[in-house]
Amino acid sequence: MSLGKPLKKLASCVILDLDGTLLNTDALVSEILKGFLVKYGKQWDGREVHKIAGTTPFQAAAAVVEDYELPCTPSQFLSEINPFFSDKWSNIKALPGANRLIKHFSCHGVPLALASNSTRSSIESKISSHQGWKESFSVIIGGDEVASGKPSPEIFLEAAKRLNVDPSSCLVIEDSIPGVTAGKAAGMEVVAVPSIPKQSHLYTLADGVINSLLDLQPENWGLPPFQDWIEGTLPIEPWYIGGPVIKGYGRGSKVLGIPTANLSTEGYSALLSEHPSGVYFGWAGLSTRGVFKMVMSIGWNPYFDNTEKTIEPWLLHDFAEDFYGEELHLVVIGYIRPEANFPSLEGLIAKIHEDRRVAETALDLPPYSAYREDPYLKISVKKDRHL
Repeated sequence: MSLGKPLKKLASCVILDLDGTLLNTDALVSEILKGFLVKYGKQWDGREVHKIAGTTPFQAAAAVVEDYELPCTPSQFLSEINPFFSDKWSNIKALPGANRLIKHFSCHGVPLALASNSTRSSIESKISSHQGWKESFSVIIGGDEVASGKPSPEIFLEAAKRLNVDPSSCLVIEDSIPGVTAGKAAGMEVVAVPSIPKQSHLYTLADGVINSLLDLQPENWGLPPFQDWIEGTLPIEPWYIGGPVIKGYGRGSKVLGIPTANLSTEGYSALLSEHPSGVYFGWAGLSTRGVFKMVMSIGWNPYFDNTEKTIEPWLLHDFAEDFYGEELHLVVIGYIRPEANFPSLEGLIAKIHEDRRVAETALDLPPYSAYREDPYLKISVKKDRHL
């Protein structure tokens, strides 16, 4: 699954970033800024996301104040907006794969450090509701505990010092370019998990670039491998989505011969930000037709260069006609691979059919087959439900 370079060094410990790497803070930041800037007659459009990712709170505030020409200093901006964040820090969701990763390394005795540009107090708040996280880290260090935050290497060097290890034996996992820059400047191996869509090509300094934490292969750095993959699939915490099938069913047929039963993304911005792009599978319930096996892509379909992240389930059954408007409920229970681009249409088609074969086989296995009886598939529900 890793898209990184060949193994260069063996790592004996792991240093993790927090915001955007383990926690879905980007969605919260956008939500709060969108509401807060109304006060100044401004509309948050997300154009600062590239500038503030991985920066210190003060640097992020300065970028917003400058770009939106706000009548306040960065310090004043922070003092005004911090209470809005403080109320929400303890409710931020973990990104997919975060709990799995922390538990895996902790169970195998791999020393873990948490190094974030956030203040120590906000780090404590953010991880407080995530069971077992605080106890799993031998070292926790915030940006206010060092003279310079990322992209300075100081925070990572301090983490290595507190772990009592040589920096060269550390593997850093980061989502931002400042974080990657800091890790490499500290002499460490770095895996990038870009939190901003379609930006992987910018992470040239990283020793490996992966789509999400679900795709990490620790063995590439001499660390204990995950043992939870089943026949090329990864069981995940189930999540649920539903709605009427919209126009677009059949679009795939015309180009790919693969009819997808598309769902509208309206109202699903939070869900789409929570789940990384990739290929998933599970069970699909149609309100008048029954329950069927399903394989699904979430993402931008790089071959077609979509401008919006889409949800495209393929129900693994031959239907005689389209069923626009019919209620479709999905229980997503497994992950196959990250989204990828292909040099040819033939290569894309072949990979999609391989995904189908993987999903069809996996769904007959006990960990997955039981979900066919999930009540969500058989009850008409107007709103989505996801965990």
